[in-house]
Amino acid sequence: MSDRRQRARVQGSWAPSRPKPAPRPAGGAEGFVRSAAAPSATPVRGEMEVRRLSFIRQPSHSFTSPCFSHAQPLRDVPAEKVIEKAGEYEISHGPSGVSRLRLLPGFLAQTEADWLFSRLLAELPWAQKTNFKHGQAYEEPRLTCWYGELPYTYSNSTLQPNSQWPAVLADLKAMVEQVSGSCFNSLLCNLYRDGKDSIAWHSDSELSLGPHPAIASLSLGDTRCFSMRKQPRPEESGDYTYVEKLKIPLSHGTLLLMEGATQEDWQHQVAKEYHDRGPRINLTFRTVYPEPEPEPEPGLNLARGPRS
Repeated sequence: MSDRRQRARVQGSWAPSRPKPAPRPAGGAEGFVRSAAAPSATPVRGEMEVRRLSFIRQPSHSFTSPCFSHAQPLRDVPAEKVIEKAGEYEISHGPSGVSRLRLLPGFLAQTEADWLFSRLLAELPWAQKTNFKHGQAYEEPRLTCWYGELPYTYSNSTLQPNSQWPAVLADLKAMVEQVSGSCFNSLLCNLYRDGKDSIAWHSDSELSLGPHPAIASLSLGDTRCFSMRKQPRPEESGDYTYVEKLKIPLSHGTLLLMEGATQEDWQHQVAKEYHDRGPRINLTFRTVYPEPEPEPEPGLNLARGPRS
């Protein structure tokens, strides 16, 4: 036996047995393509690969990807606008009406503002109010006092009536009414002792203030930024990412008037600042109405008491 045949036998003894290839059909077709009349129960490797490739190349037309058919368009976050110059600004128009601001820097002269700030800081009965949120009590990060014939409730806590207006505040109210064209019967005073004192996002939209309330805000002392943001549309589900935003630096002696639908359509805040800030007094004149009486419970006769 030749060496070549000997090597072939040795090598063949280690190789697994292979089935004999099926005879090629007439016409010279390849071995993995079979006649439709006589299909094979066990397709060979070539036929399995062809079927897989056929499936990949021809997906079902009923399948659609939601990633492409419902893609959301990209949106830009609006830049915060700054209002610094004196003037009247219509900041929005909507179903609630026109939201309007009037900014009057220098409403009080420097000497008048200095004298008024020193006197109010020393003489007003400043106190820290306790509010309630989600059933939890917390101290406001500022000091307040209230003047008005009626009580004023916000954040589930009530400021009691105080009709003893200091003469200087009564005179100041008359000046603000003359410039604004509005009549006010109440005054909320806020003292921000430093940059850590603040007020969170809110609207002055309590029922006791009536529809479309006018608020006149006079600033004394160090400058603080008054921020505003528009209420999101109902379809935004409370997301403030894409709403319009304003920033108004309120300096010593500046008067800001918020009118029209501002309280319905906008929120405002004075944020904490983490650098040195001196004290600031904010006087907010407003009109408070008696709150409506609660409706009696069914089955009660107010004249005779509970029914038996």
